[in-house]
Order: sequence, then structure tokens, then C-alpha cells
Amino acid sequence: MQIESTKEFVQNVYKKMDQNLAVVRKRLNRPLTLMEKIVLGHLSDAANQELDPGKSFLLLNPDRVAMQDATAQMALLQFTSAGVPRTAVPTTVHCDHLLLGRFGAQKDLSTALEVNREVFDFLESVSRKYGIGFWKPGSGIIHQVVLENYAFPGGMMIGTDSHTPNAGGLGMIAVGVGGGDAVDVMAGFPWEVKYPKLVGVKLTGKMNGWTSAKDVILKLLGIMTVKGGTNKIVEYFGEGVASISCTGKGTITNMGAELGATTSVFPFDETMARYLRATNRADLAELAEKNKALLAADPEVLKNPSEYYDEVIEINLSELEPHVVGPHTPDLARPLSKLKAEAKEKGYSLELTAALIGSCTNSSYEDISRATDIAQQALDHGLKTKSEFFISPGSEQVFETVKRDGMLATLEQAGGVILTNSCGPCIGQWKRDNLKDGTTNSIITSFNRNFRGRNDGNAETQSFISSPEVVVAMGLAGRLDFDPLHDELEGKDGKKFKLREPKKAEDLPPKGFVPAREGFVQPAADGSSVSVKISPASDRLQELKPFTPWNGKDLLDLPLLLKAKGKCTTDHISPAGPWLKYRGHLDNISNNMFVGAINAFTGDTGKVLNAYTNTKGEVPAVARDYKARGLQWVVVGDENYGEGSSREHAAMSPRFLNGAAVVVKSFARIHETNLKKQGMLPLTFANPADYDLVKEGDKISILGLAAIAPGKDMKCVLTHSDGKKDEITLRHTLNTEQIKWFQAGSALNVLKAKR
Repeated sequence: MQIESTKEFVQNVYKKMDQNLAVVRKRLNRPLTLMEKIVLGHLSDAANQELDPGKSFLLLNPDRVAMQDATAQMALLQFTSAGVPRTAVPTTVHCDHLLLGRFGAQKDLSTALEVNREVFDFLESVSRKYGIGFWKPGSGIIHQVVLENYAFPGGMMIGTDSHTPNAGGLGMIAVGVGGGDAVDVMAGFPWEVKYPKLVGVKLTGKMNGWTSAKDVILKLLGIMTVKGGTNKIVEYFGEGVASISCTGKGTITNMGAELGATTSVFPFDETMARYLRATNRADLAELAEKNKALLAADPEVLKNPSEYYDEVIEINLSELEPHVVGPHTPDLARPLSKLKAEAKEKGYSLELTAALIGSCTNSSYEDISRATDIAQQALDHGLKTKSEFFISPGSEQVFETVKRDGMLATLEQAGGVILTNSCGPCIGQWKRDNLKDGTTNSIITSFNRNFRGRNDGNAETQSFISSPEVVVAMGLAGRLDFDPLHDELEGKDGKKFKLREPKKAEDLPPKGFVPAREGFVQPAADGSSVSVKISPASDRLQELKPFTPWNGKDLLDLPLLLKAKGKCTTDHISPAGPWLKYRGHLDNISNNMFVGAINAFTGDTGKVLNAYTNTKGEVPAVARDYKARGLQWVVVGDENYGEGSSREHAAMSPRFLNGAAVVVKSFARIHETNLKKQGMLPLTFANPADYDLVKEGDKISILGLAAIAPGKDMKCVLTHSDGKKDEITLRHTLNTEQIKWFQAGSALNVLKAKR
């Protein structure tokens, strides 16, 4: 089993791409974009697959799979039940989610090892048995470790985390998926995805002053919004690309997930070659340089981009200002210079209770260098951060390198607490002992997501996002209305001073990285003797039972479980934080289903009317009552339903508790696929205004299932509690294969049958 991205492995990838593209060029007879070269270069059948962007489904052969510990549990439980002896492609598991940020790295890591030992042992044993590389807790965040070890220009990877596109910073098509997709690829089957449309982002000019790579994606979020990238790939090009470091490019593609985009990608250039060499992959840099034509758009595309991209957006880096987004959504963007007035106008909490840097998005050597420079300027005036200050290094390698170069010591002197090399507060693994739940307050981070309650579980925390250097500067002032470009701070001596712009930081350490791979465990050469044990008494792990197939009948008079109002992300459907401990136990984690969703009828959070007892209850309890009565049920939602994390638990829990269909105005890409994989019907209103016809206490019938076919609308009847009825039309995007998933009960059931 290949775990590394070796020269021979990558050579074979380029060879296969060349072969596929020779066929594709004859079919399309036109120049190709970078996205087309990589995506169509990985076609399972280049000669016969339909190539219609936005409509056809592609069958692709990814080069590798990556999983993090929270999502890997359910993915591997599915894989072990598929009857496959060993993964068909290089695969890795990274333990980065189950580490709580509280006291500091050493104590938090030892606590995590003790609390989660059962889960870590399960993941390691499954990995050793099935040919999977395993990265122990503390080794680093999945996306940073992948960038340092596995990503390569022109490759294709899927990962069970929505920020898998981070590898696009190294020229890879890397896509976040649910565990079901990962299982297919690990079992040797093609990966299916809707052929994305293409957004070209032209970067001109060159960044200067306080502006960083983070500001590119924050600006783009303000332009495209969180649903503007759905079923699209964002491809960057233009003269400005070369001025952004490889890790800076990774920051931009990482947070492209917030656009709802399938992924984002940069063309291969010298910054990537330098990064490959710095991370002991000089042979891959040389190979990429020899295949440069494969790893960038054709010249004709760059000369006339509007002819080849579905839309083109231009950002002038020379004019780009530092940005801040939030609260509660990553597309509420404005230049830093406008935040002060807006914060006062909208009544945001002006005191910053915490400033947090790092995470998978911004924990590179360059990021930490610029943040350290700001901290050192303050220390020179005897000033420390007024806000609580936390640092989450991205990987053991980055941690050891910035520690050697004195940066961690400086950040600690400025008031910082160094957390583990893990996700921590970014994904809700943050224990705030000094703030009561329900307290209105503001924080600022260099993370990627800021949904209500995401970081600390407190719905009243107003979370803002910016670059690490801006976060440190604002943390020094302790104020949301502080503008470091124009306002002054007061030193220990009482004298005012103004922070100068961060000094130009090296994107790579002059002394080289400190290599750190102590946390990596190779799989067994022969896994047949390795046993995977799950205790029947465990409340953390539970063997999966197959979902039942469709009974061949229409869905008649199903109760409405929930009509969700407004933003309903996967954080609302299946919250993380303390619930992460149950990611391997479907029954237990289903007790969090929709506890964060807003009831459109009452405004209540996580509570609905039980149509049979006429009493209010928690959503999971009402769903379990319906299931005990032998009833399936339906959920209705708003726009971009399922936005956010790739967590398939947001689809598996509804299926487990007897959900039959989800009807919404529109879906986020990953969640719609996850629902399909688990045998649920993801349906959309043909007329979005029909959302308003759904009333509390409705019984919902979905008719014509026996004749379900790709592109064919479905009839739905809403029977209201007063006996009146409304007939509406619903649409779906199920193709022929996905219809089989529904009929069989799940995609996993189909996979087992194929095996």
C-alpha cells in the first residue's frame, strides 16, 4: 500500500492524465482550463462519460483519501462492513478533532489521550488492518499534514472534512466529501460528483502592508456569498498569483469551502516548487516542473478568460485592504477600516474577550512570523494582549520549527497560551471556564467558520474572522472598534504608539523545517492478523446495521417533524463540541439531531410539536416517538440547507431516526450528497414560495416514487390540520445510480451487493 506521494506514484498519475486528456481534447476540440485538466484527467471513462458542466455527473478516480478522527469513525465503520480486505488507494487518518482546548498543549493532549483512548485505539487498529496510514493525536491538523506530506500539483484527493480544498494551494483538486464517498473510493469504485461549473478569479497587482492572503478569500466571500460557489470550482489565475506563497494559496483554497464551492485550485508555480523542496520532496518539484503544461490552464484560456470560465471575478491585490468578516456568517465582509463604524451602528459587543490564531487555515510559518512581529512590537512597549490569547499550531512540524526560531516564546510573553496541534476552538473544542453560557461577547479568530455557537457553544458569542496579524493587533487593544492601521495603543510607560505594518515574513524557514514524524504509524504489511474490537457496552462506538430498503410504496401522510427557519447548517443539524465523543455511535449522537435548528412556527431552538401527543418536545425525542410508532417523517428547510461541515452524521441521524425526505429551497452540495448516500430523498421546491404553504401539524405525501427518474418532478400533497390541502411540485437531482441508493436503502447497501 502506497502511503506517500512518491515520484513513481506521481509519474503514473501524470501519465494517466496525459492519456485521458488526449481523448478529452479530441472530444472538446478547444483549449482547457486547469480545472478541466485535473478533473477530466482523472475520469474513469474519458471516452464515454457525458461532459456537461452543471448537469452531468462525473465518475472520477481520485489518487488518495484523507480522514480526520471525528468523521473517520463513521466512515471506517461503514468501510469495515463493506467486506473489502484493504484500501484500494493510499489513505490516511489524522487525529485532530478530539482534542479540547482549555489549559494548554501538554495538559490538553494528555487529557485527550485518556478521555478518547477507546476511539484512538479503534482508529489505529482499523488503520493498521486495512492499509491506512495513521497520524496520532498531537501530530497536527489533517490539512496541514496533508500539505506537508501528501499533496502534489495535479493530483486529486477526497477527504472527509469540508476544508480538504486546502491542498488546492499546492495545485491539487482536493474535495471535501461525506464518509460514504470515501468508502466508495477506498473500496476501489469511482467517485461520483456533479460536473462543476467554473469560476475564474483573476488576481492582479501585489499585496502590501497589512494585507495578506486571508484577505483575498474574505473579499471573495463578500462578493460571492456562502452559496455562490455551490457546484462550482474556483480557479485562480493572473499575475498576482505568483506573489502569494504556497501556504498563502492554501489559506485561500481552504476557506473556499465557505463559498460552498466544490473546491478551489491554483496553477503550479515556483512558490509550490520551493515548498515541495522545503518539505523534502524535491523529486516531486522536479517532476512537476517537467509537466508544467499539465498543471496550468492553456495559454489561450488566460488570454480570453471570459470564453472559458462561466464567470470571471477580478481582485486587485495592490488595492486590497485587510478585511474582517462576521459575526455568525463568513460572508458578512467589510474592510477593516469600516468595522469601527459598523460595530457601533449594529450594536456589536465592542470588548474582545478572546483572540485566537492558528487552525488549519492560518498556521503556516509565514502566518506565525507575521503574528509574532506584531506581538513583538507590543512587547517592545511593555504591552501584552488585553484579550485572552490562544494559538493553535497546525502541525508538529510547524510547532517545532516556530519553537526553535523563538516565535512561540514571543507569543507566550505577549500573553498567549499554546494549544495542541489540533483544531480545538475552531470546531467547538474549546472550554471557556471564565464565561457563562448565554453571555453576549465578541471574539476574533483567524479560523474559517463563525456560525453561531460554533467556537464555544455559546450562541451569544459574536465571532469575527480576520488574518492572524490583525487578530493579534486587535487582541492587544482588546477592542472590536480598534483599527491597527490608524489607531494608537498605549505602552506601559503611558506613551501612545502605532503599530507598523508587519515586516515581510519568510514563507519558508531560512533554517529549514524541523522534520517531525514521530506521530506517524505505518499500517501492517499483512492486516489479516490485526483485530478490530468494539465493546458491545461502549457508548462511543457502535457497529452499524444496514438501513432498510425502500418498500416500493409512496410516502403517504408522513408527519412534519420540523420546518427550519433561515440558516440551517450542519452545525444546527448535528452540532459538534461535546457531541464529538459520539461520532462513532450512531444511536447516541442522534440525540443531538436538530437541537440547534430554529422552529419556523415558534422561533424555538430545537423544539417541535409532537403531532400525536400535541405536546412540545426536543426534536430527537419527537423523532424517536414517531419511529416507535412505525412512522417515517419529513423535514422542511430554507436556502443553502446543510451548509458547512462535511459531517455525514447530519444525514445519518435523520435516516437512523426514520426520516424519509428533506424538502428545502436549496441544498449545500456535500449535505445533499450525504442524504442521497444514506437513502433519504433530498427534494427542492419547484416554486421556493411553496415553503410558506407548509403549516404546523401538516401531513405530507410524496407521490409517484415507483416512477422516479432523473430530472422528473414529483408531486407532493400537504394536508393541513384543518383538512385543507395544497398540491405542490418538488424537484430532485438523483441520477440513475443514486436512485438505486434510495431503493436499496443506502449507497453502502449497493456497494455490498456489488462486492
